[in-house]
Amino acid sequence: MCYCGEFPGGPVVRTLDSYCQGPAFSPWDRTQIALSPSNHEVHIYKKNGGQWVKAHELKEHNGHITGIDWAPESDRIVTCGADRNAYVWSQKDGVWKPTLVILRINRAATFVKWSPLENKFAVGSGARLISVCYFESENDWWVSKHIKKPIHSMVLSLDWHPNNVLLAAGS
Repeated sequence: MCYCGEFPGGPVVRTLDSYCQGPAFSPWDRTQIALSPSNHEVHIYKKNGGQWVKAHELKEHNGHITGIDWAPESDRIVTCGADRNAYVWSQKDGVWKPTLVILRINRAATFVKWSPLENKFAVGSGARLISVCYFESENDWWVSKHIKKPIHSMVLSLDWHPNNVLLAAGS
């Protein structure tokens, strides 16, 4: 179940009847939340008074979405999924546009996290590796580099050190 509401101890404003993946609040004012209702879509809900109202549906993945992260400064969302891809979503004039990121993995992506400077992100996977992705402006696309060793199982969580270089992985 996913709950959107005033926490701790406050009322639950909206309950979704299905399991949801990767809820990520809008970082600047926390009046929006991006989540996946356990399918290939991302739903963005916006707080309107005391209610959470669906504002956007992001549809580009071909499999279940497994990770969502919302960058605080650039207002970009990154998603990853069972289709072994990631998408960077940018909003312009109220419309979210996806950019495909080829992760070059042979198993589902499991977790995604923006770096502190938001110039790259890391994606964990069932392929026992981490894809670190950065934007290459001369080719106008996202490139992924792999960290392969010594990971012995599926990567389930990631977190960046504040120095934007070190990366911790849970597997």
